[in-house]
Amino acid sequence: MASSVQSNRPSTPNYCGCWRTCNMWCWRAFKWLPVLLIVSIVTWSYYAYVYQLCFSTIKSAVQQWVYLVIYHVLLIMFAWSYGKTIFANVEQIPSKYFLTGAELEKLLSVDTEEEQRTIIENFAKDLPIVTRTMSGSVRYCNRCLLVKPDRAHHCSICSRCVLKMDHHCPWVNNCVCFQNYKFFMLFLAYALLYCLFIMSTCLPYFIKFWKGEMSTAGSPGRYHIVFAFFVALMFAISLGSLFGYHCYLVAHNRTTLEAFRAPMFRGGADKNGFSLGAFNNFKEVFGKRPNLWALPIFTSVGNGCEYPVRREHQLQTFAAAADARYESMGTTRSSVEFQHETERWRLCPRRGRTVPQIV
Repeated sequence: MASSVQSNRPSTPNYCGCWRTCNMWCWRAFKWLPVLLIVSIVTWSYYAYVYQLCFSTIKSAVQQWVYLVIYHVLLIMFAWSYGKTIFANVEQIPSKYFLTGAELEKLLSVDTEEEQRTIIENFAKDLPIVTRTMSGSVRYCNRCLLVKPDRAHHCSICSRCVLKMDHHCPWVNNCVCFQNYKFFMLFLAYALLYCLFIMSTCLPYFIKFWKGEMSTAGSPGRYHIVFAFFVALMFAISLGSLFGYHCYLVAHNRTTLEAFRAPMFRGGADKNGFSLGAFNNFKEVFGKRPNLWALPIFTSVGNGCEYPVRREHQLQTFAAAADARYESMGTTRSSVEFQHETERWRLCPRRGRTVPQIV
């Protein structure tokens, strides 16, 4: 009996494999919870605004139609931008940035860090890159085994390098990067307008409720209107600050990551190294066709790998950077505490060699 029970138990490898698969799917489902929360709030706000405010509270037919038309236009643009941000296809890094099999074997066969740097430098000499690490090395990702294009970074959530990565946003379950940054900006703008419109049109009825002048005939509905006002106010405050900050980044041609650590060029760190003037910076994100600026249609300039830089960064030889670190609004402070953060040396699992991990 004992032997038959023991034979029915799953083997350890199969059990571990099933556990990893279950864990992976649970993690994927968990990452969609913020998106489902936003969708649920918007769905409830549609009921509160359209049914409870426009149909049940407002008596004027003209006012109803004006409110409904404006509301649905904002809702459609908001939902369109939000969907494009979520489901934008984050493109892969071009194959020319990946180390070939021969280069990788050569990298793993050497013993010293200087030899490894030399191999990566020789591989990257024909690539269109102008940025380096704080110590002057080529920006190399030892997880993706590639030389990072300018402004690309490795996303630990997506487990890959992403072109012009701004940040990984849990509210869209996607990386905000080159492919969807315009969509993200429009999502913030239309979400802010959506909240401001609901807040402003619900305000007179909130004042009536506060004064006790609102009719008690539809008492459950009036609480939906009051809650809609407060929820719209709360989101408008947070969206306004976030949208204002990203407008600042667009005007200066920076990503969120570059705002906290200035990119390093051959002439040193420069927080404005990619800035071409406010209007040109705007067109780099939103494109050159004004009739498409307000629509979530991809019109960004470039291929995500190469970017125009200021003239002083194009032909200079690399010089060691000063011991300073740029903060988001351009101020500097000592970076002694960050001197070990620019490069971390990890043991390569295959042959016990070390390869540089540039962050």
